[in-house]
Amino acid sequence: MVLAFAAILGGNLLEGGALASLFNGPAALIVIGGTLAATVLQTSWPVLRRAVVQARWVFVPPYLDLEDGIGKVVDWSVKARKQGLLGLEGLAELEPERFARKGLQLLVDGAETDTIRSILEVDLSAREQRDLDSARVFDAMGGYSPTIGIIGAVMGLIQVMTNLEDPAALGSGIATAFVATIYGVALANLLFFPVGNKLRSIARERSLYEDMMVDGIVAIAEGENPRAIEMRLRGFLP
Repeated sequence: MVLAFAAILGGNLLEGGALASLFNGPAALIVIGGTLAATVLQTSWPVLRRAVVQARWVFVPPYLDLEDGIGKVVDWSVKARKQGLLGLEGLAELEPERFARKGLQLLVDGAETDTIRSILEVDLSAREQRDLDSARVFDAMGGYSPTIGIIGAVMGLIQVMTNLEDPAALGSGIATAFVATIYGVALANLLFFPVGNKLRSIARERSLYEDMMVDGIVAIAEGENPRAIEMRLRGFLP
C-alpha cells in the first residue's frame, strides 16, 4: 500500500507536479463520503462491523500454520490412542482455537464420525461465508468509488461552466474535477480491491486449515493410526 501511493506521488513529483495539487478537500469529501454512504446503505450492520474489524488482517493476518496444525492433530491422536477419547478432555478445555476446541469436545462426547464431520463442516461453511461477505464490502467500495469520482468530476465541470466569466473561480472547479477522478480510481485500485482480495485469500487459507482439522479429527474418531493420519494431512501442504 505504501509502495503504491509512494509511486504515484513520486511520479507526480518527477513530472514537475506539486503535492499540493493532489490534495483537494471537496473532491475527497465527495469521493470518500459518497463511497462510504453507498456502502453503508447496501450493507447490513453485522456484516459492515465484521468487515471493519477484519480489515486489520491486511496488516496483522490471523496465525495459520498447516505444519503446526498437523503436529497438533497427531499429538491428539497419540493421546487418544493411549488414553482413549476421554483423555482429550483436558486438551479440549485448554485449546485456544474455537474450531479445534469444538471438534475435540465432539470427540470427548463420543459423537459419531458422520455427526462430527457434519457439525464441523456447517461451522466451517458459515464462517467462510461471513469472511467472504466482509471481503465483498471492500469490493463494493471499489466499485462505487470510481463512479462517485466521475460524479465529482462532473460537479467540478459544472462549477467551471457557471464561472466562465470569473477566471479566479475556474481553477478550483477544474482541480475538483480532475482530482475527484484520481481519488475514485486510485482508492478503488490501490486500496479497496486489494484489501478485498487479501481478505478473500485469508478466508481461503482459513478454510483449508479448518478442512484439514476436520479430516484429522474425524480420523481420530475412526481410530486411525497416528502415522497414517499425519501422512493424510500432509496432502494439504503446498
